[in-house]
Amino acid sequence: MTFLKWLVPGMNVKRWLVLLFLGMLGGALGLGLVMAYIYRAVPFTGLTSQIVIVLTLQFIPRIERGILLIGLGVGLVVASLFKLSHSLLSVFLPNPRDLVDILYRQRKLPRGPRIVAIGGGTGLSTLLRGLKGYTSNLTAIVTVADDWSRANPFRQQLGILAPGDFRNCIVALSDEEPLMGRLFQYRFGEGSGLEGHSFGNLFIAALAHITGSFEKALREVGRVLAVRGQILPSTLDEVRICPDLGINLDEDGQKLSGLPERTAKRVRLEPAGVVAHPDALRAVMEADMVVIGPGSLYTSVLPNLLVPGLREAVRSSRAVKVFVSNIATQVGDTEGMDVLEHVHIIHSHVGHGLFDYVVANDNFSSEVPADWPTELVRLGSTQPDMADLRLVEMDVIDMAAPTRHDPGKLSEALLKLYYDQASRRSVSRQPAEAIHTA
Repeated sequence: MTFLKWLVPGMNVKRWLVLLFLGMLGGALGLGLVMAYIYRAVPFTGLTSQIVIVLTLQFIPRIERGILLIGLGVGLVVASLFKLSHSLLSVFLPNPRDLVDILYRQRKLPRGPRIVAIGGGTGLSTLLRGLKGYTSNLTAIVTVADDWSRANPFRQQLGILAPGDFRNCIVALSDEEPLMGRLFQYRFGEGSGLEGHSFGNLFIAALAHITGSFEKALREVGRVLAVRGQILPSTLDEVRICPDLGINLDEDGQKLSGLPERTAKRVRLEPAGVVAHPDALRAVMEADMVVIGPGSLYTSVLPNLLVPGLREAVRSSRAVKVFVSNIATQVGDTEGMDVLEHVHIIHSHVGHGLFDYVVANDNFSSEVPADWPTELVRLGSTQPDMADLRLVEMDVIDMAAPTRHDPGKLSEALLKLYYDQASRRSVSRQPAEAIHTA
C-alpha cells in the first residue's frame, strides 16, 4: 500500500510527524488547563450555563467525550495537512499523490545494496525491473558481442554497438511514464524505410553521434528517462561470439561429460584480447551483490564472462555472488539441459569461483504448452563441480508467462538471499559445502 511507504525506515518523515503530534498534544493540554480554570473560576448561570454544557458536551460521559474529541482532532489535523500539502505541491507536481513515491526513491532507494547484474536479453531487463523497487544502486553490465552468424546493421551502417539490450535495460530502469517505455520499444513496420528498427535504437544511435560516443549516449538517455542506476557495456571493443574449435572440450582440453551431445559446445570471443570497461570493473569490485543471469547462456551470459578482466574482477569480488538459472531451455543451445548442466557449461568456459549461489525455480505447476519448442529447466542430479556451491530453490516463475522469471519474485528471492548471507560473509568466507534450501 502506498500509505505504508510513509512508515518505511529512512524516509525522514516519522520523526516530524511525532514532533507534530507532541506539539499538538502540548497545545491541547495547555488549552484544556485554561478552559478548566475558566470553567471553575467563572460562574455560569441561566442560558449561559446551558450553552456551556452543550459546547463542552457534558451530556456525554467523560471517557466517551475524550475519545470523540481525540478522534475529531486527529481527523481534522490529517485532513488539513493533506489538503495543505496537496495545494502547495500541485504547483510543482502534476500529481501530488506521487510525493510518497518520490520521497521513497530519493530517501530509501539510495541506501539499498549495491547490486551488479551481468547478462543481456530479456532476462537482464526482467531482473532489473524487479530490483529497482529495492535499490537505486544498480549497475547493469550488458554484452556487446555480436553473434557470428548474424550481421549487425547498427555496427555496419552507423558504426555503433547494437543498442537493443541496452534499450530494454533503459526502459526497465526508467521512472518515466509507461508511454515513454512504449515509445522506446515501438518498432517501425513495413513501408516506412525503417522496417524492423525500434524508436529506442534509433534514438540511442542519434545520441551517440551527437555526443560523440556510445557511452555518453547511454548516460544522456539515462538522465532524460530518470534511470535508476547505470548501464554499462562489458567492453567497448568490437567483438563477436564464435564457435570454439575445441568444441566439447573443457578448459583443460578434456571432453565434456554428462551433457547432451548437441548442447555440449563451446564459444569464444574474437578478438580474444578485448579490454573490459573500467567502470564495469569498478562496479563489480565495489558491489555488495553480483548477479549473473538470467539470460541466454551462450549469447548473453558467457560473452560477458569471457571478457578478460571482467571474470577476474567477479572472481575476486567480496560480494554475494549468484548465478540465476533460466526458467526454460533455449532452442538450439540448451535443449535438454538442467540447472546443474548450465553451471557445468559456465565452469567449463571460465572455471570455478565466479559465484557461490545458484538460484533455481522450483515451481513446475505451470506446464509449457506442448507445441512450444522449449521446456522448463529442471534441477538435475548433483555433479562434482557443484560441491562448492549452494543451491537455492525458490518459486520465481511468472505464472502468466511460464518460460520467464517474475520480476517481483526473483528480486525478493535475491534480496532475501543477500540479507541472509551478507552479514556472515563480511566476517569470514563460509566453508565450501553443498546444501539445498527450499
